[in-house]
Amino acid sequence: MDIDSRSYKHYSFDLWLTLFRSHPEFKAKRAHLFRDFFCIKESIEEVVKVLRHYDVLCNKINETTGGNMDTYEMYLLILGRFDIQPSQQELELFYVESEKLFFNYPPVLLNHFVSADFLALKNRGCTLNVLSNTGFIKGRTIKKYLEEIGMLQYFDFLIFSDEVDLSKPNPKIFKLVRDQVNPTVMNKEIIHIGDNEVSDYQGALGAGFSAYLIK
Repeated sequence: MDIDSRSYKHYSFDLWLTLFRSHPEFKAKRAHLFRDFFCIKESIEEVVKVLRHYDVLCNKINETTGGNMDTYEMYLLILGRFDIQPSQQELELFYVESEKLFFNYPPVLLNHFVSADFLALKNRGCTLNVLSNTGFIKGRTIKKYLEEIGMLQYFDFLIFSDEVDLSKPNPKIFKLVRDQVNPTVMNKEIIHIGDNEVSDYQGALGAGFSAYLIK
């Protein structure tokens, strides 16, 4: 990575397509689970299409409004398309099943950063955090995954949009980072690293941080 590590004292990391990406089979398996669990009559191709549509739409809504559309709200929009009205209990049970699927088909770590990079930063006295917008996968699940693969130990704190009801590039979610970083660290010494030009790069710069865009 072309980052001058001497210039920064705190590192904020996006998650998806920065630290890891979805397992290549996960989304297809989730579509089948969704169809079977809610007894959807339409083809699996249509279920895949609808899931993708609302995934992109809800992410765009979150980025535009700066708020956060809950996972269950996303489920309800999708199921409404198929004229299905589930109970709260059914939504919760489905999430439990989708979480099991997530761990059966876990995310694939990218090679932008490795454990040695995080360890080197910690040894230099830097602090680190994860700052991630969420959608179908809640922050609590991601935290379990980071712990399972031994990465949780490197981060001083985690901020997920579903847990704070804010999404990048909202300046308020970056302020939550600022509030947890040592006050002696200047804004320009905080760098946020991510793959989304609007949410990560422009969002961080708008908050007064330094930023690095992964391409």
